[in-house]
Amino acid sequence: MKLKHLIVVVSLAFSASSQAADMKELRIGQDPTYEPFAYKTPDGKLVGFEIDIANALCAEMKRKCVFVDQSWEGIIPSLLAKKYDIIISSMTRTEERRKTVEFSDKIYNMPQTIVAKKGSGISSLPASLKDKKVGVLKSSVQETYAIKVLEPAGATVVGYANTQDSYLDIESGRIDAVVAGLMEVKSGLLSKPEGKSFTIVASDLVNPMFVEGTGAAMRKQDTKLLAQVNEAIKAIRANGTYKKIADKYFDFDVYGK
Repeated sequence: MKLKHLIVVVSLAFSASSQAADMKELRIGQDPTYEPFAYKTPDGKLVGFEIDIANALCAEMKRKCVFVDQSWEGIIPSLLAKKYDIIISSMTRTEERRKTVEFSDKIYNMPQTIVAKKGSGISSLPASLKDKKVGVLKSSVQETYAIKVLEPAGATVVGYANTQDSYLDIESGRIDAVVAGLMEVKSGLLSKPEGKSFTIVASDLVNPMFVEGTGAAMRKQDTKLLAQVNEAIKAIRANGTYKKIADKYFDFDVYGK
C-alpha cells in the first residue's frame, strides 16, 4: 500500500510539473524603472505592483509570465515588431495610442503631479513655470501634457529616457520641475534622502488625458488575447486578489474611480 501511495504521489507531482512546463508563455514588455510599479532590487530581481498584477493575470489565464526588459521610448514599436505579446508597464490609455494599439480594461489610475524644490514659487498654475525647465518621460502622457499645457505658458520641456534621470537632474539643478505619477515620484524621489529639498506642488493634475487610467496594450489583431486579459482583470478584481496585491503597496484605492 505504501508503494502504491508513493507511486500516486510521484505521478501527481510529475503531472503538475508537466502541466507547468506546458503552460503557454505570455511575453510581457516592461520598463522596470518605475518604483513601486516595476523595478529591480539590488540583486536584479524584478518586483513591484504591476509585476504582481501581471503574474496574477497569468495565473488566471493559465499562462506563464515572461518579462522582457524594454526602454519606454521603444516599447510600442517593439510590441508591433512582436518582441513580446503585451505591454503591462504603467501605460495610460490615450486616444493617440489607441490609433496604434488596443487597450485592456483599466488596471489602475494614478494621480499625476508636479514636483519642484521647496520655496521655488512653482505651483499648479502653468504660468508659474514660465522660463522654467520641466522634466518628463519621453513618449509619456506626462510629456504630452507638458507640451500641450506647460510649454505654451513658457516652460521648456526636457524629455528623458527614464524618470530616474529626471530626478538626478532636478537634484543637480539642471531642471526646475518634474511631471510624474504620484506614487512614482514619492518612491523614486521624495522618500529618499536626496529628495528632502523637494515637494509636490500640484498633487492631482486635471486634464482629460489623465482620466482613462492605465491598461495592458496589445496589437490590434490580438482580439482573443484582449478578451482573455479583460476576463482575468475582472476575475482578480472580484476574487480579492487585486486588493490583496494593492494593499501591499498603497494606502489608498489605486484602482480609482
